[in-house]
Amino acid sequence: MLKLLKGLNKKVYLFIAISFILIFAQVWLELKMPDYMSEITVLVQTEGSKMADILKNGGFMMLCALGSLISAIIVGYFIANVAALFSLETRKKLFTKVENLAMHEVKQFSTSSLITRTTNDITQIEMFLAMGVQLLIKAPITAIWAITKILNKSWEWSMLTGIAVIILLTVIGIITAIVMPRFKIVQKLIDKVNGVTRENLTGIRVIRAFNAEKFQQDKFDDVNNKLTKQQLFNQKTFAIMMPIMYLVMYFLTLFIYLIGANLIDGALLADKISLFGDMVVFSSYAMQVIMSFLMLAMIFMMMPRASISAKRIREVLDEDITITDGQQEGLQIKQKGTVEFKNVSFMYPDAEEYLLEDISFKVEKGQTVAFIGSTGSGKSTLINLIPRFYDVTKGEIFVDGINIKDYKQTDLHNKIGYVPQKAVLFNGTVKENVGYGDNGKKISDKKIKEAIKIAQAEEFILKMDDKYDSHIAARGTNISGGQKQRLAIARAIAKDPEIYIFDDSFSALDYKTDATLRKELKKYTKEATTLIVAQRIGTIMHADQIIVLDNGKCVGIGTHKELLQNCEVYKQIALSQISEEELAK
Repeated sequence: MLKLLKGLNKKVYLFIAISFILIFAQVWLELKMPDYMSEITVLVQTEGSKMADILKNGGFMMLCALGSLISAIIVGYFIANVAALFSLETRKKLFTKVENLAMHEVKQFSTSSLITRTTNDITQIEMFLAMGVQLLIKAPITAIWAITKILNKSWEWSMLTGIAVIILLTVIGIITAIVMPRFKIVQKLIDKVNGVTRENLTGIRVIRAFNAEKFQQDKFDDVNNKLTKQQLFNQKTFAIMMPIMYLVMYFLTLFIYLIGANLIDGALLADKISLFGDMVVFSSYAMQVIMSFLMLAMIFMMMPRASISAKRIREVLDEDITITDGQQEGLQIKQKGTVEFKNVSFMYPDAEEYLLEDISFKVEKGQTVAFIGSTGSGKSTLINLIPRFYDVTKGEIFVDGINIKDYKQTDLHNKIGYVPQKAVLFNGTVKENVGYGDNGKKISDKKIKEAIKIAQAEEFILKMDDKYDSHIAARGTNISGGQKQRLAIARAIAKDPEIYIFDDSFSALDYKTDATLRKELKKYTKEATTLIVAQRIGTIMHADQIIVLDNGKCVGIGTHKELLQNCEVYKQIALSQISEEELAK
C-alpha cells in the first residue's frame, strides 16, 4: 500500500503532515483532561477549597475538549482530501496503465476483474485512508503517552493494564490471521459476480432466445451465495472482537477500582485522598490505553481488505508493458502508404505453435490487397500485427519503409484507419462516433458527413429523429449490425489515413450495399493503401493482389484470375461461393 502512496503529489504529504501535528495536539489535549479531573477530585475533598479553583480547572477541561473537537474536525477534512486525491490519482494511473497494456497482457486480467480493481478495490483503500490513517497515527501516540503517565502510579494497576493489553493483542492477532487470507477470496468472488452480471447483460438476447434465464439465475446464485457466505464468515469473526474489547475494558475498570479500594482501605488517612485521585486518573488513562487498542482493532478490521486490494492494484500497475514506443528520432520517411512483411512469424505468448509462419509480401501505395482463407488461418491476426496490437515473434513489418517498432505508437496509429471484425461503437451521437479519437487533426462536420455518405450510412441516419446528432447507445445496441459496420467504416474514412485496414468489415452488408460501398470507397481511397480481410470472393475479386492463407502459411499471392489457375485453396473457396460458369466470366 505504501508503494501506491509514493506517487502522490506534495499536497497530499502536506495534508498528512498537518494532520499528524493536529492529531498530536488532539492526543495531548485529551490526555490533559484527566489531570484537571484529578485536581478537581482533590479540591472537592479538601477543606477550604475555593469554588473558583474548581471552576477554573473545569474551564480548562472544557477548553481541552473544545480544542480536541476542533482538531478532530480539521483532521477529518484533511484526511478526507487525502483519501479522495489518492482515489483520483490511483484510478487515473490504473486506467492509463490498462490502456497501454498489450492485448495479451490485458487478457491476463478478466474484464470483470479490471472493473473491480478500478472501482471496489480502490474504494476499499480510500475507506481505509479516510478512517484508518487517523486511527493509525492517533492510537500509538495515545497508547504510548498514556502508558508513560500511569507507569509510576501503582505497579498493581500497571500490571493489570499490561495483562489487558496482551489479551487484546492476542485476540486481534488471531482474528487477523484467520480473516486476512479470506479477503483475497472475497475480492476474487466479487470479480466473478461482476463477470456473471456482465455476461448476463451482454448476452441478454441469447439468454431469452434459449429460455436460459433459470440457468443464468442459478449461475449467479451460486457465485453470489459463495460471496455472501464468505462475507458472513468474515463479519462474524470480526464481530467477536468488539464484545471482547469492551469486556476487557469494563473488567479492567472494575479491577482498577477493586485494587484501588483495597489500597485506600489500607492507607493512612493523609494518603487516602491522594490515592483516590490517582485511582481516578489511572482509570481515565487506562481507558485511553484500551481505547487506543480498540482503535487499532478497527484498523485491523479494515487493513486486511485494503491490503489485499492494494496488492491487486499493484498487480496491474507492475505488469510489464511489452509493446513500447520506438524513438523515431530523425527517421527519414521516403515512402508513403507502403506496407511490407519480411519473413513474419507469430505465436501467442501462451501458445506452443506458430499461428503465422514466414509471411512475406509488399503492398505499394494506392494498392488494394485482400486476405482470404479458411476460418482460423490467421487472417485477422496478420493484419492486427500492423497497428501493433501484438508484436511479431520473428521477422519484421515495415510501414512507409520504417520498422513499425521504431515508430511512436500514436504516430503509427495516425497513419492507419482501422475497422475491426466486430464493429465497436461508443455511447454518444453519430457525429461523435464517426469523428472519434485524437488523430492529430480536427475532423470537420463536412468531413464526417462525407465519410457517412461514402460508407452508405446516410440513408438510415437521415431517417433518425436528430439525424447526425442522433444518439448511439454503447456497443450500438440501438441500431442493426449492418448499420454498425457502416458507421465503423465511416469512422475510418473520416480519419483520412494513409492505410485502411478492413477486418472482415463488410460481412453484415447485403451484396448491393457492399458493392456500392466498395465502388465509392475505391474512388475516395485511390491514393491510399487498402488491406481487406474477407470471406466473400465477391468482396475481394477486384483487388490488385489477393493473399491466400492456409494454416498460418501463405499458399498463394496474385490476382483473382491468377489464383484460380494456380492456387487450389483459393479455387475451392471460390467454387464454394460462386458457380464455375460465373467464375469463367
